[in-house]
Amino acid sequence: MTKWEYQVAPVLNHVAAQILNNFGQDGWELVTLVPGQGGNDIAYFKRPAEG
Repeated sequence: MTKWEYQVAPVLNHVAAQILNNFGQDGWELVTLVPGQGGNDIAYFKRPAEG
């Protein structure tokens, strides 16, 4: 069974693509993106846990 680790991070709208690409390069998969306060979004990521 796959074990997962999770990450929650703010996504500044003016650099959203750069932020999402950086997480993707580190192996994180975007699960969902929800509206946050101040017009920025909150991203929830997952990736298989090591070990």
